[in-house]
Amino acid sequence: MTAPTVPVLDLPLTATSLVPSAQSRQTAKDFASDQEVRWCPGCGDYAILAAVKGFLPTMGIKRENLVFVSGIGCSSRFPYYLDTYGLHSIHGRAPAIATGLAVARPDLSVWVVTGDGDALSIGGNHLIHALRRNVNITILLFNNRIYGLTKGQYSPTSELGKITKSTPNGSVDQPFNPLAVALGAEASFVARALDSDRAGLTAVLEEAAAYRGSALVEIYQDCPIFNDGSFDVLRKDGADARLIPLRHGQPVVFGADGEKCVVRRDLRLEVAETDAVDPAEIVVHDALSDDPEYAYALARLSDQDLEHVVTGVFRATSRPVYDDLVRSQVSGPRPGTPDGLAATQTLLTGSDTWTV
Repeated sequence: MTAPTVPVLDLPLTATSLVPSAQSRQTAKDFASDQEVRWCPGCGDYAILAAVKGFLPTMGIKRENLVFVSGIGCSSRFPYYLDTYGLHSIHGRAPAIATGLAVARPDLSVWVVTGDGDALSIGGNHLIHALRRNVNITILLFNNRIYGLTKGQYSPTSELGKITKSTPNGSVDQPFNPLAVALGAEASFVARALDSDRAGLTAVLEEAAAYRGSALVEIYQDCPIFNDGSFDVLRKDGADARLIPLRHGQPVVFGADGEKCVVRRDLRLEVAETDAVDPAEIVVHDALSDDPEYAYALARLSDQDLEHVVTGVFRATSRPVYDDLVRSQVSGPRPGTPDGLAATQTLLTGSDTWTV
């Protein structure tokens, strides 16, 4: 797959820098590459790819201003299947490469596609630093709770007792809660969606793409070969008693008839029967809250047994963007600080040395 050559653009550092002033209408077909899509039959990646291709035309961004960076894993084949710029990088390092792109090219919309093994095992270090820095990238983390590409070993999100090729007696590792990890790393935007929920996934993608800073979207995704049916309880009858959808400014109630709700109990959140509590006790979701403890408590409501799974945007707060801060140092001095380029040159040519 090749894409047209695009010159580096000298654009102001604003949220509208990525949006061209005028362009012809784009469709999902415009974003489909000429490569044969090759995942196992029934893989949840197909549904995610379809949702992304259907969503991209709504962004109002030309294909040549979009870049998808991936690491290693089944999910990391994603750039081959989109007719945008793309880079299939090395294991776990996609956030680092995406950081360089975002800093150097403010005219690009930079996306990272990764999996639970790629992002949270060898790539865990790179992921948390991209989040704490608040780099202007959108990260899609496909979580199928297994290593698929390398044929079925347990991953950092596999549940306790998981029997796999690498844990024949059952895993004894405490699994990561990806969104709790992200919030602990000071992530400003975190969300979760289910691969088969096209409407919910698209809604989350829209908010993540519009967010300026690091946006992490965890997507529960089925691996039919090595972890088949791992999320079936969220797709079958009775799933609405497990899924807790978040809507900013709305009470957190769920179930077929809103019979369940989320309430605050001391420093944590709990699920309760709606008709058994005072309506004033029901939590009203505030995705814009600066309180990270609230979003963390929401993340901890999702159990490994999938008894309750929160979906939607957990947190979307505003703070300085890493890309802008780096470029401001290079482009000129801030009040009370030396010129960025001059300070760097002084450091390189200085006499501050040691003899060992």
